[in-house]
Amino acid sequence: MESLFFFLASLTLLCALMVVISKNPVHSVLFLIITFFTISGHYILLNAQFLAAVNIIVYAGAIMVLFLFVIMFLNMNKHSDTAVKASTLSKFAGTIAGGLLFVVMFAALKDTTVAGYDADTFTSQTGMVENLGAVLFTQYLLPFELASVLFLVAMVGAVMLGKREVGERHF
Repeated sequence: MESLFFFLASLTLLCALMVVISKNPVHSVLFLIITFFTISGHYILLNAQFLAAVNIIVYAGAIMVLFLFVIMFLNMNKHSDTAVKASTLSKFAGTIAGGLLFVVMFAALKDTTVAGYDADTFTSQTGMVENLGAVLFTQYLLPFELASVLFLVAMVGAVMLGKREVGERHF
């Protein structure tokens, strides 16, 4: 079990790194899909099968299709590679921002401890749908409802932005 975790962790980190390094956007999306599948493997190892299924359906399915449509609409070809050049200042700013992020993460994680396995308090129903729903609708009811209102407002906004006015030209 431990070797499976280390295999999934190394594959996740490698694919996430390839998402950033890859020059071809389609290859980057494919590496991101593999990253989402390996994260779902981590969820299964944590006994959270529902989260693994939702991760595969929502992220590896719907979001990746959206990313591929955006990449297809961008019309990337061989001649457009010369248009994007990063200045030295932007590279320096990116390096500073990444270093600061590393320092903040290190400061936040330096005093944490990893909880070990306790056979007396272990329950196999931790990540199941029934327990997730009970916590979601009791302890986290207000954030859940606020998120649903936010999604509703986003859908109404998308419909209003996409609505064509009378007499508007169709391109």
